[in-house]
Amino acid sequence: MSKFVIYQVLPRLFGNTNTTNKQNGTIQENGCGKFNSFTTKALREIKSLGITHVWYTGIIEHATQTDYSAFGIQKDHPGVVKGKAGSAYAIKDYYDVDPDLAENVENRMAEFEELVDRTHKVGMKVIIDFVPNHVARQYHSDAKPAGVSDLGENDHSEWAFSPLNNFYYLPNQPFNPQFDAQGYIEFPAKATGNDRFTASPTKNDWYETVKLNYGVNYVEGGQRQFSPVPDTWFKMRDILLFWASKKIDGFRCDMAEMVPVEFWGWAISQVKLQYPEILFIAEVYNPAEYRNYICNGKFDYLYDKVGMYDMLRNVTSRNFPVRDITGAWQSLGGIEHQMLNFLENHDEQRIGSGFFSGNGMYAQPAMIVAATLTQAPVMIYFGQELGELGMNSEGFSGMDGRTTIFDYWGVKSIQAWANGGKFDGKGLTQDQKNLRIFYQKLLNITISEKAITKGVMFDLEFANFENTKFNSHEQYAYFRKYEDELLLVVLNFDDKQLETEVRFPYEAFQYLKLEEGQNYRVVNLLDETDKFPLLTLSSKELFVVLMPAWKGMILKLIKV
Repeated sequence: MSKFVIYQVLPRLFGNTNTTNKQNGTIQENGCGKFNSFTTKALREIKSLGITHVWYTGIIEHATQTDYSAFGIQKDHPGVVKGKAGSAYAIKDYYDVDPDLAENVENRMAEFEELVDRTHKVGMKVIIDFVPNHVARQYHSDAKPAGVSDLGENDHSEWAFSPLNNFYYLPNQPFNPQFDAQGYIEFPAKATGNDRFTASPTKNDWYETVKLNYGVNYVEGGQRQFSPVPDTWFKMRDILLFWASKKIDGFRCDMAEMVPVEFWGWAISQVKLQYPEILFIAEVYNPAEYRNYICNGKFDYLYDKVGMYDMLRNVTSRNFPVRDITGAWQSLGGIEHQMLNFLENHDEQRIGSGFFSGNGMYAQPAMIVAATLTQAPVMIYFGQELGELGMNSEGFSGMDGRTTIFDYWGVKSIQAWANGGKFDGKGLTQDQKNLRIFYQKLLNITISEKAITKGVMFDLEFANFENTKFNSHEQYAYFRKYEDELLLVVLNFDDKQLETEVRFPYEAFQYLKLEEGQNYRVVNLLDETDKFPLLTLSSKELFVVLMPAWKGMILKLIKV
């Protein structure tokens, strides 16, 4: 597959023009974005960033404190809903979309289908979340197709575990959390989504969710009872096929490693028989399991969170040595092209927040690495391209440097860019405009330069460890090459301008099949106004360049 770029966006927040931003505000007070907020104009502007795929987060109906009972949707108990809007990861009905996102609630599925169609028409693909490990405590499908039995409908709740059951139970124990659940009653209690097999979860648990049972007997040692195939497997496969029939192009699978890999291999194979091009991206945090989920689980891509994300964050905000990036990609041992790189998503703190770097501009070199080091796909989170700070105390979500997924809210940077639906960026500050231009250039280079989309990489860090004019604690450099196309990437993670000298080892000429002494014209693809003398590429000469603070250059070397 060609390299691609994902724009993750929370529709609830993206299209919200309301600027009230009352803490713990209701949907009536704070407003809410809609499917229809993604106009053709908005989608074209997103695509212009270099985006190929939009991950619409929070599509499937989840528990909420907003009352939609007038539309035949069961009301949720507020004692087991996080925030006024509720978590997008506490699924309440796998066969429906979030009514918050519809202009006309009764027409909500059609409005979603029209969004998919609009996205496709401007030339982008659609990814949605599949949340397989847990559901809302009061899961109930109002919209399931005829003949489909609901999750838990045929369970034997007197059994703690059975492969016939969809949930895990605590027989004869009432739900008794270690916080005030405001009179919510559940008997017998079910196991909580973060593998808490207790009737008394804490406030820090995923108490708003219950764990789904895929045939692993956690109650008695973790035996895997997969023959005959557990009932939950069939139900979840059918849900995947239902959404695939809506013409979506991929699933981002939440906490995939909390679901047995055997299920994934079974289900993904069946879905791909009918939809061979559909993507499966797994949220997996255990490197020891990466190959298992790729080879046996059949996933196309995995999150690279504990490797590349953590490393890039550490070198950007905690002064870790930049040379450690080399170890991060090498540790993947050949599967680096199947990892999804990112610096922000809904779980992580904003780059511009006081918890990360305090300014979105400071992550430019890290973002260049994430986007161009390998053939792997890369993702940005809406507002990242504008330096969104995420420094709000929205309600259930406190001031934690993240953009809330629990509350109704307006995102100031996105509102400034949207400018009342014109999507012309006229409300942005000059710094925000400059940062967006950087992302636009970088991501378009990422999908258009064959040296990045198809080429090999040669890391120049080792060759410059002992180079006194190259500080491997603050600077990074590598080649990307495909056939006759050659790029040299040079990065400065320091907070001050530095003159850098890059040495090219003889091994690079061998590996990349470069000619010693060949002359090249040099163009900085990120800023074509930069002027460079003719470069003679040689293992005997150094390349000298003045590097601004927190900047990077993607230099195209053109034979002369």
